[in-house]
Amino acid sequence: MTTSSSPTVPFALARFASDTGPVPGLVVGDRIRQLSAEELGAESLNEFLAAGEAAWDRIAALAALAETEDELADAAWQPLEAVTLLAPVEPRQVLQTGANYRTHVIDLVVAGRAKQDPRPIEELREWAADLMDRRAREGIPYFFIGLPACVVGAGEILELPAYSDQHDWELELAVVIGSPAFRVSREDALAHVAGYTIVNDITTRDLVFRQDMKDIGTDWYRAKNAPGFLPTGPFLVPARHIADPGNLRLTLTVNGETMQDATTEDLLFDIPALIAAASETMPLLPGDLLLTGSPAGNGVVHGRMLRDGDVMIGTIEGLGSQVVRTTAARVPA
Repeated sequence: MTTSSSPTVPFALARFASDTGPVPGLVVGDRIRQLSAEELGAESLNEFLAAGEAAWDRIAALAALAETEDELADAAWQPLEAVTLLAPVEPRQVLQTGANYRTHVIDLVVAGRAKQDPRPIEELREWAADLMDRRAREGIPYFFIGLPACVVGAGEILELPAYSDQHDWELELAVVIGSPAFRVSREDALAHVAGYTIVNDITTRDLVFRQDMKDIGTDWYRAKNAPGFLPTGPFLVPARHIADPGNLRLTLTVNGETMQDATTEDLLFDIPALIAAASETMPLLPGDLLLTGSPAGNGVVHGRMLRDGDVMIGTIEGLGSQVVRTTAARVPA
């Protein structure tokens, strides 16, 4: 994020550790300052997010003051590197979207059929592409739920559980809900978006499908809900600063090597469609996270899973970057 000389100063929200516990902060450029309940106009971050555009206007006015000489001299501002950033949200619900990047799903379908299907790979890809296009026209999104307890700041060390060596990365654009959304239309869906953040949806690949009774299908609880498996942030960027969430570039590197590189144009179901479909079943609440899916380039495709000491850098256009470091399990399997 960078500051601007224009009347609208780009800003974000964050949460950071203090002597009194987690506190909300206003981020402008490479500086952060604590926001009081009076400045938020609410006793909690989720109450603030529920208040809509008027609440964001109040924070925008504070951000605009950040470049004045008086504000620059204010000791309340600290360098970002001087604080410990936490997850920028406190969701009560985490809703995750599976199989939502067209190219990614085509790759998976082709890989799954190539061994027993005599058709050439290109013909298989065309068949899979037609299948995905039909799904986008006639199907519905695929959702499952994650545990809010897995949401942690990106700076927290990711411990890789010893019960598997198949832990994988999945960079995702995450929608942060503002005003409650219940059975909303596609046309009204974006009015319920407070902003966006970055999530790396860590997955243990060999636990995704049950082996004891394969007809049961997937086991997302065991595959995705270990402690720290949803590194989130570092920032909550307001929706007003993201002109087109349907055209953002996502990249993820591991130890400097690019693994994922795509744009949200490749989504099978766009953000309005996801919000409308998700809110049909259960109200989405202020501060909730709606993950939109992960593009091609996961470790399972590269034949390379996460290891002790890896450094992942996930970047989404307009949202900044998160750095996640891994360590081998400190607790025996």
